[in-house]
Amino acid sequence: MVALGIPLDGRIEDGAVAESAPGALHLAHSPCPNDTFIYHAWTSGLIDGAPATRLTFADIDVTNSACARGEFDVAKVSYAALPHLGPEWRLLPAGGALGRGCGPLVLTGPGGLKSLQGRKIAVPSDRSTAFLLFNLWLRDLGGPDVAVEVVPFDQIMPAVREGRFDAGLVIHEARFTYGEYGLDCMVDLGEWWEGSTGAPIPLGAIVAKSHLDTDAITDAIRASLDYAWAHPEASRAYIAEHAQEMSEEVCRKHIELYVNEFSRDLGDEGRAAVERLLGGAAGLGLVPELGIAIP
Repeated sequence: MVALGIPLDGRIEDGAVAESAPGALHLAHSPCPNDTFIYHAWTSGLIDGAPATRLTFADIDVTNSACARGEFDVAKVSYAALPHLGPEWRLLPAGGALGRGCGPLVLTGPGGLKSLQGRKIAVPSDRSTAFLLFNLWLRDLGGPDVAVEVVPFDQIMPAVREGRFDAGLVIHEARFTYGEYGLDCMVDLGEWWEGSTGAPIPLGAIVAKSHLDTDAITDAIRASLDYAWAHPEASRAYIAEHAQEMSEEVCRKHIELYVNEFSRDLGDEGRAAVERLLGGAAGLGLVPELGIAIP
């Protein structure tokens, strides 16, 4: 069983990217390189005919809970948060993060742990795909009792290094940098999931309010991504500005790992992976039944 602690404050800030036009869509995504790479052209006004935007940078735990309250117009959320959203939201087939070799890791201090029984674990969100995979993996282990606390993802590795937690569930660029903190990888949940199912991992989804012109929003996202692939130098300074002191090399690896063909179109393989993850989790009672159509 998992006991949840009180979450620390997540990071949220308005992005001063371009002046907001009246009626601009309120878009929220993380400041991570994969998101800033995809959305830079759109939010910077480089896509002709695209809807105007007002951008907010927010950690995934913030967007997961904010969208459940009906906030934002378009947002990046965890796929695991979709079952908690109502019919006022629609999943978009572009702009998200789904792939292989990009799963979350469970990290420990040097020397590792033989068991997580009775341990205190830091996680980035209790409605994230990472947390859902963690729970599925725990069940595979026989269901050890652990105590979990939600911590902003960029604070997890320092907290494990300092001994405030026995282990940490990490996402994003942490897979490239955890060695710098002297930490060990207990399990790569992406490898575990892919080895168990053969499917790619659905990580981050893009949702929009269902009353909006979601086709136009999807077209804007795809045009922004195409622009980023065609002109990678255009967003380089912007990505670095918001990359939380990541090196240029880590930024590059991050983008290469999390931005792929699924970012442009979920496709049949992506849809099947989402249905497998969320349908299986619902069958185990870990999430509600999905009430949003998969496009």
